[in-house]
Parts: sequence; C-alpha cells; structure tokens
Amino acid sequence: MMGKILVVDDEKAIAEIIEYNLDQEGYEITKAFDGKECLDVFKNKKFDLIILDVMMPKLDGFSVLREVRKTSSVPVIMLTAKQEEVDKVLGLELGADDYVVKPFSMRELTARVKAILRRNGLESEESLDSNVIEAGDLVIDLDKYEIKKKGKEINLTLREYELLKYLIEQSGQVVSREELLDKVWDYEYYGDIRTVDVTVRRLREKIEDKGKDYRYILTKRGVGYYFGG
Repeated sequence: MMGKILVVDDEKAIAEIIEYNLDQEGYEITKAFDGKECLDVFKNKKFDLIILDVMMPKLDGFSVLREVRKTSSVPVIMLTAKQEEVDKVLGLELGADDYVVKPFSMRELTARVKAILRRNGLESEESLDSNVIEAGDLVIDLDKYEIKKKGKEINLTLREYELLKYLIEQSGQVVSREELLDKVWDYEYYGDIRTVDVTVRRLREKIEDKGKDYRYILTKRGVGYYFGG
C-alpha cells in the first residue's frame, strides 16, 4: 500500500468516488460520514492523510481539524463547496495543508494527494546519515522531518515544515511568495499569496520566541521571505 487515507464526507456518493479512484492508485481507504465518526476512527487507527469535508453534521470540518491538531500533524486536505476566502484562510490557520473547492476533478485531488504523500513518505532505513542543520536554538533534521527547539520537538504540519525547509535551502536569498507557492505546494496551485502569509504566520508562532523580534523567518517588505537563522 502507498499510504492510509481517511476520507470524511457526509455525501456518501462523493466519499465513494474518492475511495474508488484512490483505491485504484494503491491507497488504503477508510471512510467516515460525519465529524464525530471521523474522530472516533482517527483515535483508533493511524493514517498518513485525511481528506476532510468542511460542511458536515455533528461536527464540522473546522472543529474536527482543531481536535486533530491537538495531538497530530497528519496532513489534511480540506474539501468545501464554499469559495469565500475567509473559509480558506480559517482552514489554513487551523493547520490544514491544502484546500480543494467542490466541484473538483479527481485528477486534481489525486495529484494533490500524491504531492503531499510523496513529501511525507517514510524515510528509507538504508539512509543512516542525517542532513542536520543547526540554527540558533533550532536543530532541523531534513531527512527525518524533525525539528527541535532547545531540545524539545516542535510539532509542525507538513506544509509548515516544507516551507521552513525550502527557506533554509535558499538560505541567504529572499524568496518571493509566488516562488514559495510554486515550489512548496508542489503543483500548479490555484490559490493566492495569502496562503503563504498564513502559513508563515503559523510557522512563526511555533518556532520564534514570543515577545521578541523574528529571528528565523524574516520579511523583505514588498518582496518575500528569507531564513535568517
């Protein structure tokens, strides 16, 4: 199996279409049809990705995401019929890795699933050497997808980690928001640069010292961001 995916949508026809297509790609699919069922299933089984509808009975997708993020950084793709920017931003603020607006093509959704799982794949046990970067109080293992601050592991979402990793790899260079959308989101992203700003803000909340000037993720006004560690 290429990965275990939890598909959550109260429209059973949609959930079954997603299941059929991703099953054809080799993924192991589990379905849930409301927010409460999703959390019950999630507590008892480990998943590599959640595809999560926003508008659901019992608990909506945003409420589910809040609960998931209390204990897990599993990648989450949000599904919604709404196109308002506020809904998209809220999902990103809560820690969603991606956002797909209904109606969507399975080709698009599958591409996004593959992009996320490719980046979040299990590391090869044959690789014994770690690509470790130390910057200030941060220790970042680029191979293990692990980051620690003052010895304590920081729980980042996949997208937050990839954003940090890319900025580190371009250390010393200012990277535009457009480039970050292209490189970090890893496909032709039909979004806007505010997606980057929201993710940067969440990342700063986790790695920067509160009440002090930013040290690691710095802004070049009117241009973009750069790593200053």
